[in-house]
Amino acid sequence: MKTALVTGATAGIGEACVRSLVGSGWRVIGTGRRAERLDALAAELGADKFQPAVFDVRDEAARDAALAALPQGWEIDLLVNNAGLALGTSPAQNADLDQWKTMIETNVTALVSLTRKLLPGLIARKGAIVNLSSVAATYPYTGGNVYGGTKAFVRQFSLGLRSDLAGTGVRVTSIEPGMVETEFTLVRTGGNAEAHDRLYGGANPMTAEDIAETIRWVAELPPHLNINTLELMPVSQSFAGFQVAREG
Repeated sequence: MKTALVTGATAGIGEACVRSLVGSGWRVIGTGRRAERLDALAAELGADKFQPAVFDVRDEAARDAALAALPQGWEIDLLVNNAGLALGTSPAQNADLDQWKTMIETNVTALVSLTRKLLPGLIARKGAIVNLSSVAATYPYTGGNVYGGTKAFVRQFSLGLRSDLAGTGVRVTSIEPGMVETEFTLVRTGGNAEAHDRLYGGANPMTAEDIAETIRWVAELPPHLNINTLELMPVSQSFAGFQVAREG
């Protein structure tokens, strides 16, 4: 039985990914800050299928302690770097610098730190890495500034890993979703339910389960096949038009 580690497993895509992988016969280690949500998943899925690892991905000491406390035999075959967030919607000149730093620390620094820690084991087991990027990595939009920049980093880092890991058997994929209805907008706007409803209302967006099933499909492909990048959007979403600022 193969084992996956999924970061940000307490909600949204991460939680859906846990359920999808366990349902397909994987054992899963789920990380997150909300212990009660991880404990509920463990009670539901069983300790033989799911192990909670409670820590903030930005806290390397807590991360290392939680991983060291896992049962023997739970060597990781698949790393799903899902934990990430967007904060704020202001243009750069009005943005909160602390929010920018939090996005960089979570979406970039924590991701690369965990990946580097697990790489020796993933190489030894000819495993796989799935990184959650975004269409924001490719298509800029007003207020996307640092969030889009972090996701562009994730995309390019994934491609760089593919180059460095050539010959090791390790597969690396960047998953790049568009509109997915999760807690994403509530987190971004500080809990603004109206903003959430305005964004997703009538749009028939993708679901966390849609992305989770895509991740599972990528993870279970034959070991000689690598999906480099995979961009997904709901049919209702398309590319933004150019902005034009006019004089007068």
